[in-house]
Amino acid sequence: MAFCTVINCMDGRVQLPVIAYLQRRCNAEYVDSITEPGPIKILAEGRDRARVDSIMSRLDLSMRCHGSSSVAVVAHHDCGGNPVPRTEQEEQLARTLAYIRDRYPDLTVIGLWVDEDWRVEEVA
Repeated sequence: MAFCTVINCMDGRVQLPVIAYLQRRCNAEYVDSITEPGPIKILAEGRDRARVDSIMSRLDLSMRCHGSSSVAVVAHHDCGGNPVPRTEQEEQLARTLAYIRDRYPDLTVIGLWVDEDWRVEEVA
């Protein structure tokens, strides 16, 4: 069984498109989902250590228990937990990806954007 992991917003509109994309992209049967409202803001800012630690411990669990070797981090249009323009979300996404890559240098880390039509685009 092949697994990958996604750090995604809790917004239900983005779940299925992202899962379908990652199953194809990562050749994974299963996608472990770590959800928070506006996770890229949480990870990019790093101020709420309890939430950052919670997200990262769930990523550790996915890697350890399911052998996940790829993680995607998602930003999306109309995010209620992080209601800022796409350009700002992409800056947050870049900082988040750098943080995860620094912590897990052997992990494949990709950044995704989900647009207003719920299409998934790989942006990093």
